[in-house]
Amino acid sequence: MTRAARALPEALARLEAAQLRRRRTTVEGFADAASRARLALGGRTLVDFSINDYLGLARHPALAAAMGASARDAGAGSAASHLVTGHGTEHERLEEELAAFTRRERALVFSTGYMANLAVMSALAGRGERILLDRLSHASLIDGAQLAGARLRRYAHADAAAAGAALEEDAARTAVIGTDGVFSMDGDLAPLAALARLARRADAWLVVDDAHGLGVTGASGRGTLEECGMSGADVPVLIGTLGKAFGSFGAFVAGDADLIDYLMQKARPYIYTTALPQPVAAASRTALALIQAEDWRRARLAARIERFRRRALEAQVPLGLSRTPIQPVVLGSEAAVLAAQSALAAQGLWVAAIRPPTVPKGTARLRVSLTAAHTEAQIDELAGALGHCCERLRARVPA
Repeated sequence: MTRAARALPEALARLEAAQLRRRRTTVEGFADAASRARLALGGRTLVDFSINDYLGLARHPALAAAMGASARDAGAGSAASHLVTGHGTEHERLEEELAAFTRRERALVFSTGYMANLAVMSALAGRGERILLDRLSHASLIDGAQLAGARLRRYAHADAAAAGAALEEDAARTAVIGTDGVFSMDGDLAPLAALARLARRADAWLVVDDAHGLGVTGASGRGTLEECGMSGADVPVLIGTLGKAFGSFGAFVAGDADLIDYLMQKARPYIYTTALPQPVAAASRTALALIQAEDWRRARLAARIERFRRRALEAQVPLGLSRTPIQPVVLGSEAAVLAAQSALAAQGLWVAAIRPPTVPKGTARLRVSLTAAHTEAQIDELAGALGHCCERLRARVPA
């Protein structure tokens, strides 16, 4: 056994002692045929408040039917990369429909959102250049900047003034300004209008990862850009995922035709991987059609968000200012958030504890995720249970 291998048990023990060791939860099934609001876990049925299936589409029968029909024709896997023989008609149609939905010239489908972010950042910046990222940007944007070999500078979260100050340190070398649209652990929105002005001033790319905004925010579900009144000219590079509001899997980059062609030539995470299975692309196309046709899903989700916030604040649950389905309850310590997760699970409510390094030290939290599939009764039950948890935690803190 090597010295490095012998060090692993000690490293794991340190994580355990710090209450930072992660363990997987195996979902055994779903209690409701048409939604993921209730899941089977450890032989029990719990209401799931940690899922990103914001519009309740992941178990929609139309998605399953589209996937099955495509699998009978195209098979289960693509068997090659997009640039060899893996690119099929379902991919092509999905890209065309995503481009139309986002009002861009073209779109490029990726296997995961992580790969899309790696691809964009590494293709649009290089050694000797700079990338500016919001401090709370998704890990994949950070890793993409590191893959590019560019100098990474992170500015204070959602602080356009801080971004401007960072830009002025070396505007000429700044190639990319990047941010989430909706931040995955806080649920707040990036200051896109101000960031667009900075990008124009520096003649830099503005890259927005709108994984948690597309399908949900904006009057027609076109995401954070629509919510903020931004156009493709303001945000030339838009990244979206298909595994959240779309209820499917995969991701895409949307932009003008030259950008997409350039990514096809230079983006290593696109070139050197097997294409997304066509049945998954078919399911995503069906989800996109439902998102555009069924506005009631966003309306119901908005009502659930408003109800949860009202009930939770009445119960003295510490909420932030998020207007999105992501409603973090910051409890601070790892011990507190793990205890709260356990107490809620005992009451039939599944809310995952989020700890560092996913969130900054001292901000461990319950990440409440609301969906159109949740009922009003489930929302009220969660708010009340969270109130009791927070009350017990406050009682343990010395005055």
